[in-house]
This record gives sequence, structure tokens and C-alpha cells, in this order.
Amino acid sequence: MAGNKAPKNMICVWYDKDAEAAAKFYASVFPDSSVTAVHKAPSDYPSGKAGDVITVEFTVAGIPCIGLNGGPVFQHNEAFSFQIATDSQDETDRYWNAIVGNGGQESACGWCKDRWGISWQITPRVLTEALAIGGAEAKRAFDAMMTMKKIDVAAIEKARRG
Repeated sequence: MAGNKAPKNMICVWYDKDAEAAAKFYASVFPDSSVTAVHKAPSDYPSGKAGDVITVEFTVAGIPCIGLNGGPVFQHNEAFSFQIATDSQDETDRYWNAIVGNGGQESACGWCKDRWGISWQITPRVLTEALAIGGAEAKRAFDAMMTMKKIDVAAIEKARRG
């Protein structure tokens, strides 16, 4: 990778041992996503062998990240999530179904987790726009969202209209 300069700031995501598989999965699902580098251990270390993948540089929807295969010491929770803005129900369904349908799990209010335990918010712009407006329209959209797992764009639009 000589000549390529890493971004000044990257999100580091800790994985047990599957950073490369996760990065490849994200690159297959989200536009403007790719795996840019895979780095392997140059020698044996306490929890692995020379040649094991240590870090993976990747981009998710334009955001530079590095996946660290650090072992099972730390577990993911909702304190960190990727939030993906969507423009339609089809786009919302595509991302939601890719994450949940590949070993992930549904949560509430547009949140789900991938099979590695990383949280994702699949958030239609119609919802964030409604919440930004405030007042009664925001309350109706928020109340509708609170009843959902995957966000239903038509139901949010209906709630916005009253």
C-alpha cells in the first residue's frame, strides 16, 4: 500500500476474529463501501499465530474504519452503532434484510444487530425529517416509530400527515 495515506481519523471496531468477514459483508451490502487493506501478524503472539489477520481497513458508506481482531475480551453494545439513512422502503428493506437475514437480529425503532454484534440503525430520511420539524408532526412520527422494529415508511408518512 505504498503511497496510499491512511485517513487521519478512522473508526476502530473490535471483533473477536472475524473483522475480514465483517468488512467483506459490509462492502457487499452498502454502496460506497470496500475493503481497502488486510494486515496479518508478522509473528506469533499470545492469542494467535504469524499470518493471522490482525486488522482490516474498510469503508462503510463512505466512513473509513479499521476492524481489529482483538479476541473475545470486549463485547459490542448499542453504545456504538452505524446509522444508515435511507430514501425509500425498498432501500430500508434491502439493508435491514441483509443484516437481519445473515445471522443478525431485529431490535426496536429501526435498530438491528449484525451477526458480529454490531448495532445498526436503518433510518429512513422521512423519519429524521419529521423529528427535526418538531411539534405535533414530530410527536406523531415518534409515537408511530416507537411501535416498530423495522421502520415502515408509509406508516411514518401517514403519522406525519395526522
